[in-house]
Amino acid sequence: MPRSLLPENVDTYVASLARETDVQARLRAETAKLPSAGMQIGADQGSFLSLIVSAIGAKRAIEVGTFTGYSAISIASALPEDGRLVCCDISEEWTGIAKRYWKEAGLDTRIELRLAPALDTLHDLLAKGGAATFDFVFIDADKTGYDAYYESCLKLLRPNGLIAIDNTLWGGAVAEEGKGDADTEALKALNLKIAEDARVESSLLTIGDGVTLVRKR
Repeated sequence: MPRSLLPENVDTYVASLARETDVQARLRAETAKLPSAGMQIGADQGSFLSLIVSAIGAKRAIEVGTFTGYSAISIASALPEDGRLVCCDISEEWTGIAKRYWKEAGLDTRIELRLAPALDTLHDLLAKGGAATFDFVFIDADKTGYDAYYESCLKLLRPNGLIAIDNTLWGGAVAEEGKGDADTEALKALNLKIAEDARVESSLLTIGDGVTLVRKR
């Protein structure tokens, strides 16, 4: 799956202008050596996440799918010192890398990692009074689970809060006619659902592999 639908030279140019810290650059380099390196967001997307988190004055955030922690650094660094990012993942191996870099970046006190199925964590947050208390959500996990994550996160999000959903162009596969694999069909269905969802305003942005930005009404 390509990281971006842009021509390679344009994608390289965009990435060269993205701001990232030395810690993020080293994390990106280490992650690039992993077999699953394609799951990592680019520096341009990281800087975009930081920008929107800062712009809305977010204090409480959720990340569904953390991988090696690059996007979590982007989000947590834009939160105030007393802010909190709840990260949902199931891999001790990948998040073990993340924790090393979070500590090095001085952000480990802002990040709460929950190693459990993401829906379990989201339901627990709701059960403990978390409805309408979060400012920002980033969803970047298993694609067939996106709809369930979207619904739970909408409940957790405050009015005017934002959800950013990654990979919504899926290498262009969502624009192809005919039935695709389960991931492609799940993304097609969610894209259509969000476009018609009266509970939100949304825009599918052509950043990276597609990022759908959703504002809860």
